[in-house]
Amino acid sequence: MSPSTLLKALTGLMVASVASAHMELSWPYPLRSKLDPNKDESMVDYSMTSPLTPDGKNFPCKGYHTNTPFRSTVEWTAGQKYNISLEGSATHGGGSCQLSLSYDNGTSFYAIQSMEGGCPLESTYDFTLPEDVAAGDALFAWTWFNLQGNREMYMNCADVTITGGSGSPDDFEKAYPPMFTANVGNGCETVEKQPVVFENPGKQVLYGDGVTESSEVSPACS
Repeated sequence: MSPSTLLKALTGLMVASVASAHMELSWPYPLRSKLDPNKDESMVDYSMTSPLTPDGKNFPCKGYHTNTPFRSTVEWTAGQKYNISLEGSATHGGGSCQLSLSYDNGTSFYAIQSMEGGCPLESTYDFTLPEDVAAGDALFAWTWFNLQGNREMYMNCADVTITGGSGSPDDFEKAYPPMFTANVGNGCETVEKQPVVFENPGKQVLYGDGVTESSEVSPACS
């Protein structure tokens, strides 16, 4: 192996090592994930675990939904139970997460499940894909608001295909709450060491780390 080739290999290993120390969506494979076996090597993001920029310029999905060819990595059937997987070790004390869908390529996202408190302290989270979602191609998002550290928003997105849904995109948007957004220059900021309690968490909610159904909304940005 030539010195230049060795240097590139070592650099790649170092980058991968740093990235793996944090948290990222590992299943379904998100856009530009190094974990995707069918990835385009030239487009891999080895900083998948980094948060969105505080000015919001790469919200949503780090902008990858606009310049990455659509390729569904999973097919889900409405009404069935599935799970997501998370990888990494820097959980920043946990926090709160949401699972959301977009039918307009990221212009708007609506939450199908919220995990209030203690997320992402587990490596997998179960959810039921609602029966009234729309069938077709969609953009799936995992978002996370960390409990400790800088006020940030983490977001990974994946191309998915849904079958069997009884609803339409318009009906879906009326039935589910908009995905919570903060710390991306939109005038809403989370509070350190205080788990996010969503004003409208939606129909499926998992509680953890002391958060309950009666916990006060935080932050109150509306």
